[in-house]
Amino acid sequence: MKVFEPDCKRCSRISAYLQEVRIRYPDYHARPVPAFGASEPQLLIVGLAPGLHGANATGRPFTGDYAGILLYQTLYQYGFSNQAAATDAADGLRLHNCRITNAVKCLPPDNKPTGGEINTCNDYLQAELKNLTGGLTILALGRIAHNAVLKALGLRQSEYPFAHGQCHQLDNSRWLVDSYHCSRYNTQTRRLTEKMFHAVFDTILKLQAKTGNQ
Repeated sequence: MKVFEPDCKRCSRISAYLQEVRIRYPDYHARPVPAFGASEPQLLIVGLAPGLHGANATGRPFTGDYAGILLYQTLYQYGFSNQAAATDAADGLRLHNCRITNAVKCLPPDNKPTGGEINTCNDYLQAELKNLTGGLTILALGRIAHNAVLKALGLRQSEYPFAHGQCHQLDNSRWLVDSYHCSRYNTQTRRLTEKMFHAVFDTILKLQAKTGNQ
């Protein structure tokens, strides 16, 4: 299985929806969105799916939408990027020892992929994780991303329950860290605050220091 297929049309519902989006927004990317960042990262961030006016428009994860504001500000503050804002794919942003991907590569209708679509796209995440060797901290943004990572690694969800700030040791060199998704809804309702999100990254740095991957 390939890590990414730019013209993937395996999910008929999403494929038909993207055709409609391309008509409404002819300048948008409106195709599968590839991962972004280092090819051999020490931190892999897994989100849910591209947003309509964010990654679906710009072609880069968490770029140009509200969910990316807190994420990229935090990545910059913790030394994982060269700038704090992500506006478009040509803005000069570079990630350091970090890579961002999504559980679902395409924009789903109403920003809600079905269970079948999540499972269909999981092959790509499985291939991506298989290609990453050595020590790795995986940050799952939300329960769907968390479960997608476990499925891609062939692990039981019941043995690794999702909880914000939770750390799961997967093996001697890999950890899965959970966070609520940095969506507009979560941040505006204060379900996820900046302090809470920074605490997750404090944990990530401690884990990387512990495993010698800082």
